[in-house]
Amino acid sequence: MRAKAIEPLAALPADVSIFINLDPSDLADEELFAPTGAFAESAERIVLEITERASLHGLHDVPSRVTRLRELGFRIAIDDLGAGYAGLTSFALLEPDIVKLDMALVRDIHLMPTKATLVRTMITMCKELNIVLTAEGVERAAERDVLVDLGCDLLQGYYFAKPARELAAPVI
Repeated sequence: MRAKAIEPLAALPADVSIFINLDPSDLADEELFAPTGAFAESAERIVLEITERASLHGLHDVPSRVTRLRELGFRIAIDDLGAGYAGLTSFALLEPDIVKLDMALVRDIHLMPTKATLVRTMITMCKELNIVLTAEGVERAAERDVLVDLGCDLLQGYYFAKPARELAAPVI
């Protein structure tokens, strides 16, 4: 799957990265850490997106595994933060480069002040730690507007484009 996942890189501009989803259990796969092969050779253009919907519990030496991946050139993202297991514990263990807030925190943020406060706090924390924060699941202009006002770095969701094989033009 990893070889298949990087196939589009050859056709993309050199400054474009791809995100590849990993289950936390994939961190136990020694092949992921192999310093040779097409996957490792493309590491500078790959963000390993580790889902928060599964637990890191039971995995040994998570920080050292993440360090090894970074030494190969990979960047690390936490996907679905706010929807899964020990969110802040995962955050501390993985020390991500990118955090993707789960759509459950984004949905109707313009109508729910508590969600806006939670997201504002996450944005502040990420800025202090030099972590890029992406809000997932933006479906309405009102959600976009609140997230932009709060200072969110990146937004994704059906409001901008539906999933497709080809890259969509950016929407602002």
